[in-house]
Order: sequence, then C-alpha cells, then structure tokens
Amino acid sequence: MWNKALDRMLDGFIVTGRLTLTYPDGATRRYGPGQGADVQITLCDPALPRRLVRAPELALGEGYMDGTLTLGGDDLDGFFTLVTQNAAHPPVGLRALDMRLRRWRRWIDQANPAHRSRANVAHHYDLSGALYDLFLDADRQYSCAYFRDPGMTLEQAQAAKKHHIAAKLCLSPGMEVFEIGCGWGGMALTLAQDYGVKVLGVTLSVEQHKIATERAARAGLSDRVRFALADYRSIRGQFDRIVSIGMFEHVGAPHFTEYFDQIRDRLTPDGVALIHTIGRAGPPGATSPWITKYIFPGGYVPALSEMAAAVEVAKLYPTDLEVWRLHYAETLRHWHDRFAANADRARALYDDRFCRMWRYYLKACEHTFRHNHQCVYQFQLARRQDAVPLTRDYLYRDAAPEALRAAQ
Repeated sequence: MWNKALDRMLDGFIVTGRLTLTYPDGATRRYGPGQGADVQITLCDPALPRRLVRAPELALGEGYMDGTLTLGGDDLDGFFTLVTQNAAHPPVGLRALDMRLRRWRRWIDQANPAHRSRANVAHHYDLSGALYDLFLDADRQYSCAYFRDPGMTLEQAQAAKKHHIAAKLCLSPGMEVFEIGCGWGGMALTLAQDYGVKVLGVTLSVEQHKIATERAARAGLSDRVRFALADYRSIRGQFDRIVSIGMFEHVGAPHFTEYFDQIRDRLTPDGVALIHTIGRAGPPGATSPWITKYIFPGGYVPALSEMAAAVEVAKLYPTDLEVWRLHYAETLRHWHDRFAANADRARALYDDRFCRMWRYYLKACEHTFRHNHQCVYQFQLARRQDAVPLTRDYLYRDAAPEALRAAQ
C-alpha cells in the first residue's frame, strides 16, 4: 500500500531531473524526464515508504541521519539539487495541504517568549565550542560572509562582511552600540577595536556569553565591550547604533512587530540600525519540520513583505535595503567542506548520526540558497530620514579600514 502511495507521490513530484529509487523489497523505479540531476536512493527500512508519504521532509532527513536512506555515492549535492529544483514547482495534493497546515501552525511553533527563546538557543548554540571550530573561521562568524571577490577565502569574506556592515552604521568614536545576538563576540570586538565605539552585546547562549566575555578580556577591551546573558527585549536605555546579524531568523513571526518596536525604542532620535537576516525572495511560508526538530527550533526565515509590514508599524525609516543572493550559498559550501574535512574529529565529539545530520543541514541550506528563493536582506533603519547620507557613495569611498586590507 505505502509503496504504491510513494510511487504515485514521486510520479507527480519529480518533473525535473531523474530519480532512481530502490524500495525496501528490492523493486526499482525511475522518476522524472532525465534532464538535470540524476540521483540514486535506496530505502533500507520497510517503514520508510509510509513515513515519506506522511511527512516527506522529516522522513528524508531522519532516514539519511539513521542510515536507512542511502544515496548513490553519498551525493548530497545531487540529491538537494533534485529536491530543491522540484520543490520550486507549485505544490499539489497532499503537499499543498501540508504547506497550508504548516503556515497555520507557525503561529504556535514560533511563539517565542523569553523562556522558550532560551531553550531554542541552547539547543543549537550551546553545543561544544570544539564543533564550531571545525568549520567556522577563527573569529567564529556564524552568518553569511560577503564575497566581494569570488576568489576570497572564508576569512577574508567574513572580514569584508563585518566592515561592510560597519560602514552602513556610519560610526564615530565614542558612540554606544547595542548588538542583538552577539554570538561569540567577533562583531562587537571588531567595532570596538577598529572603530572606537562602545558595545553592549546580548545573547541567550551560556556558551557564547562565556567565550565572548573571555575574548574581550584577552583583547584588553573589557572597558569598551560588555556582553550580557539577556533577552534583547529586556534591555532598556538608548543607543546611537543597533546591529543585529543573523538573529532575526530566531524571532518568530508572532514577534516581528515587538522586535522592531524594540529597535525604535532603543535608538536615539538620530540613531541608525542595521538588521542582517536571511529572507525569502517570495511570499511568506513555513519552516521545514526537520530544521525545526533538529537544527533551529522556533526559527523562521521571513519574507520581505513580513519584515516591511513590521517596520511600517514601528514607524521606522528604511534608509537602505541591500540583497545578497548567492553569498550564503558560498559561505555554506565553505562550512560544509571544512566540516567534511574534519569528519573524524566531529565523530569523536559526537557520533556518526550527528555528523550525517550536520552535513545534511549544511548542504540543505546551501542548496536552498542556490535554487529555492532564499537570500540575505540588510535593512538599514532610522528614526529620521536624514540620519544617514542621502546617497550610498559613502559605503564605497573607503571600502575597508586597515584590518580588512590586512586580511586580504
């Protein structure tokens, strides 16, 4: 029964490329016209056809993690090319119903009050610091790098990202900056050291807070950089500048207005904010159930329309909007290749299942950026429309301070 149901589902889903599927009973079927990606999958568990029909995204990821779904040549690139290109077609039947139900459920799944936000952050960011050292750059920048030149290394592109954002903040020495989601402290330390500002960075990750605080002390910047283990909504006072990099994806759709209201209230009257976030180049959607369960509980990638609506309600001026397209795909490619090269060390930290999960996550995200209408938005916001120069020329007059030139 379930083999036949899966057969019908794949017949309708694979309209580009070619899938050769071996069922648990040994039967083999081919799907798709044959142009494009050519992928071989073997199902080793008799329960998998049922699970794939009922919850395909979740079952695919779990099958790969468990080793009960194997790919010919372990070809994750080919697999995700096939999946994302076919997923780009309008959903029909059960898939369309599933998408509608997920969009409805997001108001429950993404309700992120402070206590739930802490648990969500701990799930991902309080993993062993040694894990992140296996694939991130030395500064532990865990967000999209900026490849101004295709030949840049990951380290150079992450430095370029930081200084491009700093340019949009229009900084002057002595300014006070509030960083929402400070990670392991790299951005805050760069702003203090290279631009002479004071920074308050907040995170909900115990591990990130510990490491960021230690880094500030080692750099002799504890008098100018302070890290707090706090929810961004609990911060009071006003700041000349606000920066938030790769954190808005964890806010959740029910809290978008609350987030931008906090941005407005924490800015001085002539203040400027820069929000760097993954976004959808399409209408609002829903988070993959596999990503929600295993990688980013409570997370959601917003559509531009959803962000713009919340900015309007907060009565903030959008003074600049920049779209980064394939930069995150390239960042994720670097991360995956570094992680794969350190697979033995990762296995020593966790186990085979975790390593397969992490590779699946990195490759799934890379191909979503390559093929499935996902990008990065940088919103520059202000309370006054004349808070920044009236043209964008200032961003490129002095593209980077000495620190970036040294990285190159």
